[in-house]
Amino acid sequence: MKKPPFLIVAIDGGAASGKSSTAHALSARFNFLHADTGSYYRALTAELLHRGVKPTDAQSVRAELADLKFDTQIIARDARLKIHGDRISDADIRSEAVNAAVSHFAALPDLRAALLAYQRGLADLARTHGFAGLVIEGRDIGTVIFPSADFRIFLHADPHERVRRREREGQADAVAERDRLDSSRASAPLTCPAGAVAIDSTHLPLIEVVERIARLITVRRMES
Repeated sequence: MKKPPFLIVAIDGGAASGKSSTAHALSARFNFLHADTGSYYRALTAELLHRGVKPTDAQSVRAELADLKFDTQIIARDARLKIHGDRISDADIRSEAVNAAVSHFAALPDLRAALLAYQRGLADLARTHGFAGLVIEGRDIGTVIFPSADFRIFLHADPHERVRRREREGQADAVAERDRLDSSRASAPLTCPAGAVAIDSTHLPLIEVVERIARLITVRRMES
């Protein structure tokens, strides 16, 4: 039997649009390596804040980035970023300080450039570890990181619903302000890629969002 092709699924969208839940479900169903690039920017933000660097000090950011070494820890099907061999805790990357600063750091071209090769290299990492594909989520995946991905998905939802989702998770997150900052930045702004499949998840249960994308993947695998 012919081996299914290695597939890359790029999922973009604003905060609490359903990216992570959808990506995790697809990862489990198809044995894809899952990469949450938002957590990478959060980890870098937490590290830079720990070093006393502010996003307004571009020179200090650049100097600190030159010193950082990235690696990956695969936990089940999740690719977790390690900085100098250590992984920053989930509690730290979801802190209020990181929530407030991450979009400001992520707007810096030097910081985005520092993560570009690392993120693209996750496809080869997934192949090396025997995964059937890579499902990678963020805000510039289909436009910058993998513009030629096999599938480019853009999830969106009503801002009020997204705030409620964060509150149900016990988090305080200014989703509208983060969307504004992420969409208006000069470097790799959040936008729906041309030709992407756009899904409004406001009133859709997670299972329906997952099924819509899973059907596309299944058809592609059957045709190959």
